[in-house]
Amino acid sequence: MLGSLSRTELDERLARLTTPEDLATLLYDWRAWGRPTQISPAGDWRVWLLLAGRGFGKTRTGAEWVRIQAEDGRAGRIALVGSTAAAVRDVMIEGESGLLANAHPSFRPIYKSSRLHLEWPNGALAFGYSAEEPNALRGPQHDAAWCDELAAWRYPEAWDNLLMGLRLGDDPRVVVTTTPKPTRLIRELVRDPLCVVTRGSTRENRHNLAPGFLSSIVKRYEGTRLGRQELEAELLEDVPGALWTRELLEAARVRETPPLRRVVVAIDPAVTSKPGSDETGLVVAGLGDDGLGYVLKDASGRYRAEDWARRAIALYRTFRADRVIGETNNGGDLVESTLRAIDRGVSYKAVRASRGKAVRAEPVAALYEQGRVRHRGGFPELEDQMCAFTADLDRGALGHSPDRVDALVWALTELMLEPARTGLLDYYAGLVRAARKGG
Repeated sequence: MLGSLSRTELDERLARLTTPEDLATLLYDWRAWGRPTQISPAGDWRVWLLLAGRGFGKTRTGAEWVRIQAEDGRAGRIALVGSTAAAVRDVMIEGESGLLANAHPSFRPIYKSSRLHLEWPNGALAFGYSAEEPNALRGPQHDAAWCDELAAWRYPEAWDNLLMGLRLGDDPRVVVTTTPKPTRLIRELVRDPLCVVTRGSTRENRHNLAPGFLSSIVKRYEGTRLGRQELEAELLEDVPGALWTRELLEAARVRETPPLRRVVVAIDPAVTSKPGSDETGLVVAGLGDDGLGYVLKDASGRYRAEDWARRAIALYRTFRADRVIGETNNGGDLVESTLRAIDRGVSYKAVRASRGKAVRAEPVAALYEQGRVRHRGGFPELEDQMCAFTADLDRGALGHSPDRVDALVWALTELMLEPARTGLLDYYAGLVRAARKGG
């Protein structure tokens, strides 16, 4: 409301506040500054799901809601759950829009960073948890919770454990701030009658974004599926004709893997590492004793050559991989030379794409349809690309190159399709072993 006033009107309103105390009260009164879509809804609800685009102000909204619960004495034990412990610390608590940045100077919580623990002067407590460790939420009880980027949580069990512990007080509630992605958990919440859904686009917060951000981002992503999801906060369902579906990937999810007979690290290197460049696909996969393929890690990102090489070697060592697979269409001999500059003894195999992306991906998608591939946990960015990947892939509509999928395809092709008979033999050998164990 204040942001919509002219300078003259704003000066007139502020002039009515005569004391420093009045001004301080206004400065920290979120009910005055927050947009309507950032203020918690009225009524009887269990979950407030805020589906909003990048830069909307989701973090500020969540932090202000928690601050109000603590300062007004509405909640005594509050859970702060992020996709990782680092996200809880760097975004939800210490971030520029987090709890510490927005705390009232006269009512600041004491922060114990080693424990991700905050305590307000009135005794209200907040505890940080990582969704990567769902069992950490199995015992604690709370009467309020803020969950950030729920769509990116690797283990949905963290949500289940949180809800089971949300049993203190007269009216326990949870706020979820997330970019919309059509995961099973998000779709279930949207249909839940006890969940209130608020949607917001990036443009709503244009007055608080850096000059040029909106114009450059909109120009690049407007009209693409990525833009509709990340900017306009649309909850997009499966793409017609996509090689993978959300349901298929949910069915492939596991927490543990059997002993692995082979492990590979696959690299699909990008040509450059500029802000607008494609990512370097970096995926670790293994072949289990049961003959199934297991996706273990997606470490893809925008890296310089020496950076992705170091990450690949670190993954090679951490997972005790048998081989690094590198696509040479863009990098040529540079891929191998960069890797060997870090580890001369790395086992390396160069692969070259002689067919289109979709042609290479279809046999791997068939492995998923046959139930022969599992994902250890969730890989949100990779799975987003998979569920948008069609046989007539249009990079412009997708908004980027599917580099993560490319790396995945190279890894599973090496393990299960190249040579093809090796994968079939492993598959049938696994069936025989399973039959023997069954009696």
